[in-house]
Amino acid sequence: MSSAAPDPLAAPVVELANLVHEYPGAVATRVLSGISLTVRAGEFVAVVGSSGSGKTTLLNLIGLLDQPTSGTLRLAGCDVSRLAERERARFRRDYLGFIFQFHYLLPEFTVLENALMPCRIRGEAAEDEARPRIRQLLEQVGLGDRLGYRPGQLSGGQQQRVAIVRALANDPALVLADEPTGNLDSHNGRAVFDLMRELNRTTGKAFLMVTHDELFAARADRIIRLVDGQIQAGAEASALPDI
Repeated sequence: MSSAAPDPLAAPVVELANLVHEYPGAVATRVLSGISLTVRAGEFVAVVGSSGSGKTTLLNLIGLLDQPTSGTLRLAGCDVSRLAERERARFRRDYLGFIFQFHYLLPEFTVLENALMPCRIRGEAAEDEARPRIRQLLEQVGLGDRLGYRPGQLSGGQQQRVAIVRALANDPALVLADEPTGNLDSHNGRAVFDLMRELNRTTGKAFLMVTHDELFAARADRIIRLVDGQIQAGAEASALPDI
């Protein structure tokens, strides 16, 4: 059954205009050149391209882990291109969730505690307020009977499910996923992708996913193809219907 198309009039959660990123040196190395892109609430967007095309650099800039050399980056309507680190950290906390290729769970904490970690950083009140919602999400991803387990007691796919729930802990506007299935076998990779797609629909959160897997990319709402640090002409297109 095909999913409903995202609302083209939904508010933008990310707006990039002529974004450029260079690594300094005797001769500056340009990694991204004039990237313009909008991601709207509820969209699931895949970014694809060969190694060295700039995919992870783009994700790092949107995730406020690095600053652009020039151009404009807006998150939730605010220009964050030149914010000081303290304000960048606040935006990362309040507006963004991250899923990486490796789960980076803390081995001494339980499943529930790991999923709540972003809320714990905000304080005890935030953690207590989020606990019922995080429990519900863990149940939704099939981990309701594993809340007291440690990461070492879970499979790789189960650990990545915890990481996905953790990315949603602070109720972000946008989830950034960098090769989230890259460390999993094909079965668990499909299960994790299906889970992200389900959460995208049920929570209304926008997802921006970097992937080498063309089959997963084809199930996104849109595909952004990077070539040598630029969006390939004609390559920003709607993907196949997700069934």
